[in-house]
Amino acid sequence: MTSEQEPIVTRRTDRASEPGLDLMDALHDLRGPIAGDVPLAQTLNPLVREGQLYEKLPDDAVHCFACAHDCKIKPGGRGICQVRYNLDGKLYVPWGYVAALQCDPTEKKPFNHIYPGSDTLTFGMLGCDLHCPYCQNWDISQAMRDANAGRPPALVTPKQLVELAGRNGARCVASSYNEPLITSEWATAVFKEAKAAGFACMYISNGNATRRVLEYIRPFTDGYKIDLKAMNAQNYQKLGGVLEHILEGVRLVHELGFWLEIVTLIVPGFNDSDAELREAAQFIKSVSPDIPWHVTAFHKDYKMQDPDNTGAQTLIRAAEIGYDEGLHFVYAGNLPGEVGPYENTYCPNCHATLIERFGYVVLDYHLTAEGACPKCRIRIPGLWPPSKDEVRLGSKADLFVRVPRPVC
Repeated sequence: MTSEQEPIVTRRTDRASEPGLDLMDALHDLRGPIAGDVPLAQTLNPLVREGQLYEKLPDDAVHCFACAHDCKIKPGGRGICQVRYNLDGKLYVPWGYVAALQCDPTEKKPFNHIYPGSDTLTFGMLGCDLHCPYCQNWDISQAMRDANAGRPPALVTPKQLVELAGRNGARCVASSYNEPLITSEWATAVFKEAKAAGFACMYISNGNATRRVLEYIRPFTDGYKIDLKAMNAQNYQKLGGVLEHILEGVRLVHELGFWLEIVTLIVPGFNDSDAELREAAQFIKSVSPDIPWHVTAFHKDYKMQDPDNTGAQTLIRAAEIGYDEGLHFVYAGNLPGEVGPYENTYCPNCHATLIERFGYVVLDYHLTAEGACPKCRIRIPGLWPPSKDEVRLGSKADLFVRVPRPVC
């Protein structure tokens, strides 16, 4: 890092200047978002450039394959996500801004098998291809869909984001908070810079992916976290998704060689039955028993205010089901100190404790430089540091210090 940092500025960046198209004039032909005539739309609509994840159709329609909705969009129309749109037969996609930006513990993503104890510079844009009623990031994910949602975007370049990652001591860079698939052109531009600078790059996603978008991001993306929200097709429809599309997304991410971890937010009365949790664990095992499964606690948020918050015993029950079904790594998350042994990583062969955790704090780390169990020498799958010296260790007293922090 140099002593002189390029400042984040609020200016028009190099978007949409194709010959014959004045973007600002052409936007008059763009259909309004589901949220209606909200001021944010006027700010956000020009923050685009022509996308790459689409193909042209007759009559100036386009087919977007950034997510598994596979939207066919007529001129002046928007995709389901509301932020990818067709003008004059070209697909325009979000570019050059962030709506959320902070440095998170990598375990918060959650990734327990990527550089434990590290920090991840995490950025998000606006919009989502689903509409989950319990989304904790609804103020950015449901922008352009809900008139009460939305944050003002801050203009930034990929180079500036990578400089911020280095300045703030991050080991990784991630696209999160809203759905990264629908902003994959921007994420890939950031990740190209980040990979060149030595950072690991990750997606925190709902998994509603296509093979083509995954192949597009794969050269620059190391880790991929998928929210497996339910194993009930009707419940997925309530969220705006198709269960089989998500299951296929899991299969594809694993097949293409991303490091994959899966999260299921346990919502009382929605997906917490033994049968459904067992079905989720069985499915994950059918792809690979080495995929870590995180079961995490729901809390009341956004439009879902009726169910009780998830208790520790429910997470323990889910974790026990995961191990009973043959998964090698199961974690009960976001209730630190309340879930017994289910915050730690254990060797699936000799059951030695390999990584001890308390919330986002790594208490101890025992893997070898090769990422193996020190007792039986079996290789533990994941992305590990070459030395224990690179792992930030702490104590239980660090629980309220090891938290997300603003960038500086």
